[in-house]
Amino acid sequence: MNGPTISVSLNSPQFLARTSFTSFSKLKTDASRRSLGICKCVSSPPTEQTAYTTKVSRNANMAKLQAGYLFPEIARRRAAHMLKYPDAQVISLGIGDTTEPIPDIITNAMAERACALSTVEGYSGYGAEQGEKKLRSAIASAYYKDLGIDESDIFVSDGAKCDISRLQVLFGSNLKIAVQDPSYPAYVDSSVIMGQTGLYENQRYSNIEYMRCDPQNGFFPDLSLISNADVIFFCSPNNPTGSAATREQLTQLVQYAKKTGSIIVYDSAYAMYISDDCPRSIFEIDGAKEVAIETSSFSKYAGFTGVRLGWTVVPKELLFSDGFPVAKDFNRIVCTCFNGASNIAQAGGLACLSPEGLKAMQSTINFYKENTQIIMDTFTKLGFDVYGGKNAPYVWVHFPGRSSWDVFAEILEKANMVTTPGSGFGPGGEGFVRVSAFGHRENVLEASRRLSQLYS
Repeated sequence: MNGPTISVSLNSPQFLARTSFTSFSKLKTDASRRSLGICKCVSSPPTEQTAYTTKVSRNANMAKLQAGYLFPEIARRRAAHMLKYPDAQVISLGIGDTTEPIPDIITNAMAERACALSTVEGYSGYGAEQGEKKLRSAIASAYYKDLGIDESDIFVSDGAKCDISRLQVLFGSNLKIAVQDPSYPAYVDSSVIMGQTGLYENQRYSNIEYMRCDPQNGFFPDLSLISNADVIFFCSPNNPTGSAATREQLTQLVQYAKKTGSIIVYDSAYAMYISDDCPRSIFEIDGAKEVAIETSSFSKYAGFTGVRLGWTVVPKELLFSDGFPVAKDFNRIVCTCFNGASNIAQAGGLACLSPEGLKAMQSTINFYKENTQIIMDTFTKLGFDVYGGKNAPYVWVHFPGRSSWDVFAEILEKANMVTTPGSGFGPGGEGFVRVSAFGHRENVLEASRRLSQLYS
């Protein structure tokens, strides 16, 4: 049975997608000749082309999403700038992608594992969906020693971003989330896709609690203003503001979750950048194992943004309202939606957590922190209010009274530099831009020079 049809013109994307260049050119040429009176042999007008459609309706939740996801949109605008100025030397300090080579101690381990796959003795196929036992044990020892977290609580994955969406599947559509405002957009967008929200109005989605985090409150929200949130997404150090929550603040958060019966999803993807006494894990806080999940990643520590390896901690003490363990349901989600992280990537992860690997990762992190200081010093000397940087690879710069996207466009147009508009992280980010410290040193120094020239 044929599906419905819709009318499209010769210039429509639907028609172009289904028409070869040759046949399209002929159609356009014939149409042009007729319009000029060159050919009068066609006795009837050209028929309107139609495109086939299925009977399947579009997911209404997808239609709620606003434009493109933030970072592909930035990439699109950069590409358009490069078309306009093909000789421009564009420096990207926008998308938080690492730039420095992965340390040899780590890549050598991955290469050895890859070569072993060519042997009968070294070959392995599907692994445990939860991750290899040695790696889970190493993660527990390196990051959660003496915190009551053991290897059975840890699920190895292909990255924290992927686990955020798996957690959303775990929670389902019939709940309400709260997010820091501003915050990493994957929390909100995955919530929209799952059907947890209403429509987008006045720069926000209904049925989401936006917890304002700004310089006035020290980038920690007033928890008394949250109403009926079931799941609280909280990132520390925060992306994009670079602010890390103190022990006292996280204690407040855990106590609030216990009081309201909420679950905290704690994103610690930048914890190794912390250089003061702020907690690196939510599980450093008493009682957190009863109310929190933690997700993290090797991406910004070891340069694994392309390798893809992370983990999520779901303590056995965390229970749903009916007393059923959250970890058991998450395990079911993982086994259904995921075949386990790459065995080669896991070999790299294990090398990361060796004494030499930890030292090498810290050296890379220190390099990015030096970049951060250069960027912070540049904006501070130019008279801007600058936040973050100390415990994170991001600098949060205030441009009062200005649109974030306008500032983004100005810096791209006049300095050939890519940043990230703060409003892309939520309404609380309007008037700010995020500048990433992920870059080669010579590029960061050149970016500093260009910014000084632009705003001096």
